Amino acid sequence: MKLKTILATTALAALMASPALAQQISVKAGVLNDRSGLYADLSGEGSVIAARMAVEDFKAADKGIKVEIVSADHQNKPDVGSTIARQWYDQDGVDLILDVPTSSVALAVSQITKEKNKIHINSGAGSSDLTGKACSPNTVHWTYDTYALAQGTGGAMVKAGGDSWFFLTADYAFGHALERDAGATVTKNGGKVVGAVRTPFPGTDFSSFLLQAQASKAKVIGLANAGSDTTNAIKQAGEFGIVAGGQKLAGLLVFISDVHALGLQAAQGLVLTESFYWDKDDQTRAWSERFAKLNGGKKPTMVHAGVYSGLLHYLKAVEAAKSKDSAAVMAKMKETPTDDPLFGKGTIRVNGRKVHDMYLYEVKKPSESKAPWDYYKQIAVLPGEQAFQPLAESECPLVKK
Repeated sequence: MKLKTILATTALAALMASPALAQQISVKAGVLNDRSGLYADLSGEGSVIAARMAVEDFKAADKGIKVEIVSADHQNKPDVGSTIARQWYDQDGVDLILDVPTSSVALAVSQITKEKNKIHINSGAGSSDLTGKACSPNTVHWTYDTYALAQGTGGAMVKAGGDSWFFLTADYAFGHALERDAGATVTKNGGKVVGAVRTPFPGTDFSSFLLQAQASKAKVIGLANAGSDTTNAIKQAGEFGIVAGGQKLAGLLVFISDVHALGLQAAQGLVLTESFYWDKDDQTRAWSERFAKLNGGKKPTMVHAGVYSGLLHYLKAVEAAKSKDSAAVMAKMKETPTDDPLFGKGTIRVNGRKVHDMYLYEVKKPSESKAPWDYYKQIAVLPGEQAFQPLAESECPLVKK
């Protein structure tokens, strides 16, 4: 063989052995959420930004993994979300769907993802049924759920003397699950549920429902809703003098974007449960500062953080599996401990429940806040194994009894 031929063959072999060619994998990730309605601030474009940051921080291109991010608005409607999910999987080559707030949409997308053998990493929805009776081998529920919220806020308020509850419940899958899980926590801790009322979703006028809650004389009015439903209910409760009259409000799912919308004057003293707070430590502050610069100055919610963390772990699994095959990637995701700057160390259980610590916070008084978005005081840490439902109590068919 001539020298030129030998050199050319050697160069080609070296090129073929480079990671970029040897492991070229193309992944298309779809961020499906509310981009125009009551959950747009807590998910929306911020989740797309978080997904792009995960790709950037993972240095996917350097590892031979090409990642494309697409997004769509499900309008909080299960039929719209289902149609988009089917089109993404059947026609557009989407490999995984991220975020999906609104439990009714999330449960539908989880089912379609199972049918199509793709992957769904949910950050925005709350229903614990996603890893309970409606669990799927293709779904991971990442950021929080109604069981953990109930353990945190519900348990803390009963122990503080709030032993009689009346629920104001958004009338769809999430509200029902949150009322169920919070009611069980109240009862387990020695309290009682004296009543509940279902409110239209989404709602704007909660006056008649708040009057029913006020008339119940329950010590705690549990708000089993989220987003602008929660902020509207809190504002209107203030107009009726409910808190001034001696009853307490329990915001069972309150995001930092809700506190920002309410303002500290209205939100001060609220006790809430979160899995992520931007000001927790140096790593969360550094990431959140980058995020805010891309998001009009707004700090991230735990939903945004969950999208970042979930996609980062997925990409690590693709790299380890050297494939985007759903079964292989999901197996890697579950067998590999999770670890990232925002949630720290954690695990994914067989039923798809991502486990990490949760935190109980109290909203600061205006006089206690030292800077913009300085809203929370940490009250307690709930270890992950205690915050989330034990596998022994799970209704998930994937869990062997």
